[in-house]
Amino acid sequence: MACTSHVDARSKKPAAKASTQKTATKPAAKPATRTDAATAKPKSTQEILDATTPADWRRLDPANTLYVDLAAGRVVIELAPGFAPEHAANIRTLAKEGYWNGLSINRSQDNFVVQWGDAAEGEKQKKPLGGAKAKLPAEFERAGKGVKFTRLTDADGWAPQVGFADGFPAARDPQAGKAWLAHCYGAVGAGRDVAADSSNGTELYVVTGQSPRQLDRNITVVGRVVQGMEFLSVLPRGTGALGFYEKPEQRTAIKALRLASEVPENDRVPLELLRTDTPAFTQLVEARRNRRDEWYKRPAGHIDLCNVPLPVRTPKS
Repeated sequence: MACTSHVDARSKKPAAKASTQKTATKPAAKPATRTDAATAKPKSTQEILDATTPADWRRLDPANTLYVDLAAGRVVIELAPGFAPEHAANIRTLAKEGYWNGLSINRSQDNFVVQWGDAAEGEKQKKPLGGAKAKLPAEFERAGKGVKFTRLTDADGWAPQVGFADGFPAARDPQAGKAWLAHCYGAVGAGRDVAADSSNGTELYVVTGQSPRQLDRNITVVGRVVQGMEFLSVLPRGTGALGFYEKPEQRTAIKALRLASEVPENDRVPLELLRTDTPAFTQLVEARRNRRDEWYKRPAGHIDLCNVPLPVRTPKS
């Protein structure tokens, strides 16, 4: 016979009624607040630099550093022997022998370059080269294999890929297996005639205007200015063809052009450059690619190779 009462058939005790009281539960956790770049207060360039460690910086090699001493101040140039070994070697020889001492800056073309060397061509015998070579091969590009390349993700109109190599703005074509230095502001190149191999490193120029990237792979880039651009960019513009000065008194005298390794240590400029193969540099590039401070209303989402800052500092004591 079926039992109709709510009892346990074995204990004869009433069966427990289903509970109608809700079990107390902990309130649901709130979703984690997003802290990505879109919502968090972005770090400024200075904050990124302040957070760097000594390992994020590298010191200039005195054996590949030039000092161009002008009346206004010193211009510091880092040579790029990894891309222009023959030119760098010739320039080191010329500097050791004092080739440019007493010569002058003879050209300042608006929004383009300043250039120095021997202005006596056509006026008198040119200054002898001493132990330097009179002729060098064109070093417009080098084999891409073995180049430690920190690539930018941004598109470039002048090369399949752009980024930094040995701390220099550079470009490469992986399919062709070639890499080369870019003509950014401050780039130092070796002037030449029509023939590709007509440069010997005696006529040097510095880009002082908007980046003339059309010169890439057409002239040998031998290095870049790391300090002292202000002494070059303010020089009076030449009134002659291509910005050459028409009168000797318009030229800027070069007091001395020396290798840092040949200068007494107490007269050297101690400088460190931010390495371009570090997370700190990646953060710096992004901070400049997408400016998110209060003044900027719309992040660009893009940065040009030649607009990436390359910080330089005096080492901390």
